[in-house]
Amino acid sequence: MHQVNLETNIMELNEEIAAENKEIFLDHNLFTANLMSAPGAGKTTVLEETIRRIKKDYRLGVIEGDLMTTIDADRIAALGVPAFQITTGTVCHLDARMIHNALKSFDIHNLDLLFIENVGNLVCPAEFNLGEDLRVMVYSTVEGEEKPKKYPMMFHEAEAVILNKIDLLPYAGVDLDQLKKNVLEVNPSAIIFPVSCRTGEGLDEWVDWLKSRIEKSRETMSERDRTRSHAHHHA
Repeated sequence: MHQVNLETNIMELNEEIAAENKEIFLDHNLFTANLMSAPGAGKTTVLEETIRRIKKDYRLGVIEGDLMTTIDADRIAALGVPAFQITTGTVCHLDARMIHNALKSFDIHNLDLLFIENVGNLVCPAEFNLGEDLRVMVYSTVEGEEKPKKYPMMFHEAEAVILNKIDLLPYAGVDLDQLKKNVLEVNPSAIIFPVSCRTGEGLDEWVDWLKSRIEKSRETMSERDRTRSHAHHHA
């Protein structure tokens, strides 16, 4: 019984800090995307390819989450993008407090877009709200078509699902249509992008969608600002 209370408290506290993060992001017109996946799905490579295609349009920052090492943050920094590594030790996800603390390492007044690359884990990251605008799941198609049903939560929580490594499908014996069907059974509103970072296939479609998603969010933000200043003006 005590265990349940402790868990509830952790989640409640996380929600409070996530709400604070959300306010900070809104106040700075900073769009935030949380990338989640199992280990080895190719999140960092997808992120590198995305950054190459988008960095001329937005001022970017990246928060990297890993159990150990700064390898991924070093890869991102090599692209000329400010990156901050959170090393979680034994913790299999990033939580709102970690993000809150990491924000101090950025000049967020000068950022338009913040990517958070979560710890590679197919379950835990989906449970923790970070205050982000967008949740993206990167899934390696070679892991099989049944995983969305076995691990539904992360697929369910993601707004966009990137099906990565499609160049390997012929060798893996995985049916892409069946995989898509399984994703949609778990999350009927998921936007699905089959991509290959090796051949570049599908990456432009994903990046175009991401840009339109950011612009849509910005319109909502400026609408909110107008409403606020209008309310303030009449207060």
